[in-house]
Amino acid sequence: MANTNTNTNIDREILRELADEGNEAALDRLADLADAAGDLAELSELLDEGSMRAGFLLTRRAATTGDLRELQRISDSGYDDAGHELNRLLTART
Repeated sequence: MANTNTNTNIDREILRELADEGNEAALDRLADLADAAGDLAELSELLDEGSMRAGFLLTRRAATTGDLRELQRISDSGYDDAGHELNRLLTART
């Protein structure tokens, strides 16, 4: 009988191979798995590889904690929304 819950059982090595071949959906799935595991180092590596999903997830975390330096780093890595979030936090009135 086939496993009906394949999303939770996808082999990370296969995802990595697919991502290395340019499959953006696999790269996004790796980012989601890293986020669920709280693995910020892997998320950062995925962002460096061009994963906009990783950029989104890192931006969400940095904005929640108000980490301005991290938002700048994410923005510098090519995820423009991090720059917008950084500007929003910098111009927010207290």
